[in-house]
Amino acid sequence: METEFNLLDEKWILVRKSDCTTDELSLTDALLRSHEYTALSGELPTQDVSILRLLLAVLHTVFSRYTPEGEYKPVSSANEAMRRWKTLWDGGKFPEKPIREYLESQHEKFWLFHPERPFYQTKAAETRKGTPFTASKLHGALSQSNNKKRPRLFPVCLPDEKSGITDSITLTYSEAARWLIYLNDYSDTAVKPSGEAKKSAVKLPSMSVGWLGKLGIIYAIGDSLFKTLMLNFIVVNPLNMSLWEDEKPTWELDKPREKERCEIASPDNLAELYTLQSRRTFLERNDTGVTGYYLMGGDFFDENNASIEQMTLWERKDSKLSAPVFGPKRHDYNIKIWREFSTIFALLEKIQEEKNQEEKRLPGIVWWVRTLRNNKIIDRKRCINFGIASVEYEQTQKSCVEDIFWDSISFHTDLLMDVGKRWQKNISKEVGKCENIALALDELADNIEIASGYSSENSKKSTAVSNVQEQYYYEIDVPFREWLLSIDPEWESGSHEEHECIHKWHETSRNIARKLGKELVNSAEASAIVGRFKDKENGGKKREYISAARAFTDFMCVVNLKYPKEEQNG
Repeated sequence: METEFNLLDEKWILVRKSDCTTDELSLTDALLRSHEYTALSGELPTQDVSILRLLLAVLHTVFSRYTPEGEYKPVSSANEAMRRWKTLWDGGKFPEKPIREYLESQHEKFWLFHPERPFYQTKAAETRKGTPFTASKLHGALSQSNNKKRPRLFPVCLPDEKSGITDSITLTYSEAARWLIYLNDYSDTAVKPSGEAKKSAVKLPSMSVGWLGKLGIIYAIGDSLFKTLMLNFIVVNPLNMSLWEDEKPTWELDKPREKERCEIASPDNLAELYTLQSRRTFLERNDTGVTGYYLMGGDFFDENNASIEQMTLWERKDSKLSAPVFGPKRHDYNIKIWREFSTIFALLEKIQEEKNQEEKRLPGIVWWVRTLRNNKIIDRKRCINFGIASVEYEQTQKSCVEDIFWDSISFHTDLLMDVGKRWQKNISKEVGKCENIALALDELADNIEIASGYSSENSKKSTAVSNVQEQYYYEIDVPFREWLLSIDPEWESGSHEEHECIHKWHETSRNIARKLGKELVNSAEASAIVGRFKDKENGGKKREYISAARAFTDFMCVVNLKYPKEEQNG
């Protein structure tokens, strides 16, 4: 194989400029010029997460060994690591000398095509007869499993839009490089045992999705690519302020791993974790570009209590062990990030803290931002932005991707601190009220249907009725985010500022609820205005009269209960 396309020199990483246009940069320039760009701007937000973690792996490796001035001096303490981080942050851009010196020493490891060790690939995937796929499967335009000829979920770069057939597409080297990183992190379970494995008497472990596909990814977002990289550059364990073990990115292995579906020890450093080879891949190409690839299962480790991972939500799992067991918690694509505020960001009460600590584990990135604020590196007045990105797989076998979603949230950094605990409670209560209102709207819709003469068995469920909760969350989404961003945790309890902030939000939420309730009534059939009697539930003998007006009155009672009028009038 001819040596070609070095990722350190060639342009392949997509970045966004301040005018919202995009550039394509080499890996080296993506780091050294990160202060010139606002963000990564790949084909999918999930792809951007993969590229972000690759860039972070380089930063972890470089600055664990070099000072920002370029002196080779492995970091020896947490305090020193934090000083290096602050020097980089204050500098406003990454220094050239240490980055160029390290990357030049690794230049031979970054060839996309190489006769011995192509980047993120192994020839074994081909020679052992791994599962073959076309380039269309490598692209994020993944096919649906029940019909391979259907247009892809994300139909970009289709060669034949009329037919929708994408099996013949060819990817440029830059496209293939981006999707190679993505595939390694998010691959579904469609890959079969290799031909060699099928002939072996040794049974392979079960196949799972790529590592990032298991996570509820969450990361911090800055107002430039440089700041995004820095905010996610977690140089010490934020829970105990200890150094990570020696950084060992995958390209520094003496020889790339080739064993199929190989269980490894949980990584003890972030460079190794961020470059985990979940798949064994080998790209195929012709004179015009990448036409396909071979794939086998790669490295995996026990996800339970894998606390090395800093960019995921966690949930406690049922376990017979005395010590708590936590596993990654994936995002629910039906739930906006602000509805999970308490789960993701809220600190534990000091009362019974040790007991409660066993019930909850916050994402490492949240603790890290708290660490930066505690060390006064992040200014008190600074707002912080967090993003989530996730892949939704087919539910039973996870053999294909069904959806991809992304969301973000911004708020005052001090909401993460002890000073913000009072507001954390308030925010959680307000989220709960929104969920109560959504349920009440759904009940209103059902009652209007009943008043119209429909039962649960023959309900027509009009679009307005069936989508009322979705519509409510859509309309409340932006106002809630704006309210959250307006909160200053430094306001004194019971202050005028606090009262006005809560009062305005209650007024906004109440008005949205009332408007949607009225829309349901106005869309009701004439028979719903007249109403009808319905039998009591649970076999009761008494009958209950129900009409659209009566249902709306009951609904507004719920709204008034959540937002009492005396609160609104101050």
